[in-house]
Amino acid sequence: MRGQPVLVFDGDCGFCTTSVRFAERHVGVRARAVPWQFADLRALGVTRERAEREVLWIEDGRVYGGARAVARLLIAAGRPWSPLGFVLRVPPFLWVAEEVYRLVAANRHRLPGGTPACALPPNSRPAGSPPTGSVISDPAAPAPAVSENR
Repeated sequence: MRGQPVLVFDGDCGFCTTSVRFAERHVGVRARAVPWQFADLRALGVTRERAEREVLWIEDGRVYGGARAVARLLIAAGRPWSPLGFVLRVPPFLWVAEEVYRLVAANRHRLPGGTPACALPPNSRPAGSPPTGSVISDPAAPAPAVSENR
């Protein structure tokens, strides 16, 4: 049985939250967007450490992180975005996308929408509530069998 994909992101990071909201409005994310702080990571088959490190796309029991997650999001969005997503999966474009993702992730607190909280380790960030409009993991949804993909 195929379930709806889940996009897991850092809900404490202004840049990350702004990026997800932008994608929801303009790209058409076809997934449940959930801040990792309010997701049932165990049910999703994801460690907290990985969720803190990169955006995750979870679909059909597989976990894609970073640039691969972005590529999957674009593919799932359909045209006109899906061709770009397919291109991002192919080396050398994948290698470039991974480097750009690492650069953005390391500097997200300096980017538009970023906040000083983005630069803090997750345990040092101020506690908050789920962002408006976010979808919390559905406890009734079956936990997928998950394999880690990079």
